Amino acid sequence: MIITISGAPGTGTSTLARSLSAELKLRWVNSGNLFRKIAAEKNISVKDMNRMAEKGPEVDYLVDDAQRSLAKDGSGGVFEGRLSGHLLDADLRVLLKADLRTRAERIAKRESKLIEDAMAETRAREESEARRYKMYYNIDINDFSAYDLVVDSGRFDEAGTLAIAMAAVRGRGCQ
Repeated sequence: MIITISGAPGTGTSTLARSLSAELKLRWVNSGNLFRKIAAEKNISVKDMNRMAEKGPEVDYLVDDAQRSLAKDGSGGVFEGRLSGHLLDADLRVLLKADLRTRAERIAKRESKLIEDAMAETRAREESEARRYKMYYNIDINDFSAYDLVVDSGRFDEAGTLAIAMAAVRGRGCQ
């Protein structure tokens, strides 16, 4: 079984993916962790890898290929990443969303920064990613049609979001 969890920063994708993988006893594949692993294999810092990613699609493609390879190995898993729902053949594709203020509050708390700074950084990051995803993949990040389930995680706590996702897993016969 393959489940993808996608969403903008601060929507709770890591929290949901971690919880789902534990609940379903599936591995958790995080695209951010794949990014860091590839950087380590290339013996470069994450910061330098980010700079490379900003200059062209090659770094993103390496992460995508790593995800696709893991998805095809037959082990299944919960795959977390902004584009995982678009890139992988999955049994269930979940998108988490929340308003900018809610996400900025979560990010500010997690990263010990001011909410206003988190809002500005998040807005800038999302604008950059939207341009990259359109240019490199022809994906409109605001088009939710690729997903089986869209949850506004700003309206539910962690347990509520997990319960909704688990109902979808059962409803799709994925369990």
